[in-house]
Amino acid sequence: MLSEFVKSRPGFAAFQYREYRLFWIAAAFSNIGMWTLVAGRLWLMHELTDSAIALGLVTLSSLGPILLLSVWGGVVADRVNRLRLVMTTRAMFAALAILTGVLVATDLIEPWQLIAISLATGVLLSFDIPSRQAIMPSLVGREHLAGGIAMYSFVTTGSAIIGPIFFAPLVKTIGIEGLFFIIGGSYIATVAIMAAMKPLRQATGGRRESVLHDLRAGLAYVRRNRVVGGLIIMGIVVGLSGASYQTLLPIYAEDVLHGDIDDFGGLLLGGGIGAMFGALLLATFGTTARTPTIMLPAGVAFGIALTVLAQVTWLPAAIVAMFFLGTAAALYSTSNSTIVQTTVDDRYRGRVMSIHQWTWGASAFGGLIMGAIANAADVQFALMLGGIVSAIAVAVIASAALGRRVLPGRPESVMHAGGD
Repeated sequence: MLSEFVKSRPGFAAFQYREYRLFWIAAAFSNIGMWTLVAGRLWLMHELTDSAIALGLVTLSSLGPILLLSVWGGVVADRVNRLRLVMTTRAMFAALAILTGVLVATDLIEPWQLIAISLATGVLLSFDIPSRQAIMPSLVGREHLAGGIAMYSFVTTGSAIIGPIFFAPLVKTIGIEGLFFIIGGSYIATVAIMAAMKPLRQATGGRRESVLHDLRAGLAYVRRNRVVGGLIIMGIVVGLSGASYQTLLPIYAEDVLHGDIDDFGGLLLGGGIGAMFGALLLATFGTTARTPTIMLPAGVAFGIALTVLAQVTWLPAAIVAMFFLGTAAALYSTSNSTIVQTTVDDRYRGRVMSIHQWTWGASAFGGLIMGAIANAADVQFALMLGGIVSAIAVAVIASAALGRRVLPGRPESVMHAGGD
């Protein structure tokens, strides 16, 4: 009965592939590590400076390099062994996390050091993310790709539940330095699991050209593909507005809810449970045919939920708002990524996914913008403005750029719109 259920569900069927199972388990460790790394740095910077601008700088340092370097990371991903590259970046993540723990434990940590380490992480992410995303089609059959991506997002959102549950208790028990040591250990476990994977098939673009030629070819491919181009533009706008809302949560927890680290953890937990719920819906019911029709309403709902959160001043209500915010965010982002993955030619996959990461990298500047707005006005106004802009951007850009080919849910149009 269980095996029949697994095979009948779009997402769970991906687990029949051994390499996918190992990759998924490794992702569980690395995503818990990355989530805790982001939350730990934000809280540490908040304790060091109590400044919204400083929080924005941490986000900018962590994600900003993606805007500048991810396209080069995509070129590299299409030229080298992607699995080995990801193992290398994860090992370096472990070293940086342990270094942070040592600096805190020896009472040598300074805001500029935290920003510098965050910047190093951002550079590594620029090469890690394109390779990691481009690996996915090598792990499962094409018919299970949409479900496999949904299940991968499930482990990503699951880390947003496990992280908040243990975040505050761990910080109180072993200190913020101990938290960073645990993060380092989680990345070491990731590398060990990936080392057990077999070599993966990887398509190439044929005759090897220069790095610059490959970069231009990737940009030209995106320019020709109207669907991918529209999704990237939409994601950048959302990234600059609402997607960086977590940057302000430490201040929101203290200034609006009049709480502490426990309330901050509660907000993150509410959002994490919502994100896992959204990912579970996609893993259970989502298919390539359905993802286009999910993306638009989910993106609009994300903006609305963020606007509602901005008006809330009571912790239980804020946690509920975070639940709906997390659900909508998971449905929107996973559907967006699935459409891109099922559209792109595998020869350009690394480069296209690296350009697609501009949608995430934009949230780096979004964090700084949100921090500046919160500084000039207040946190609630910044969150509300981000939510309104996000909802309008998704509604307008998705309708204009993708139009009827996506909104009615005819995947065959999505698969070939503007591509080679």
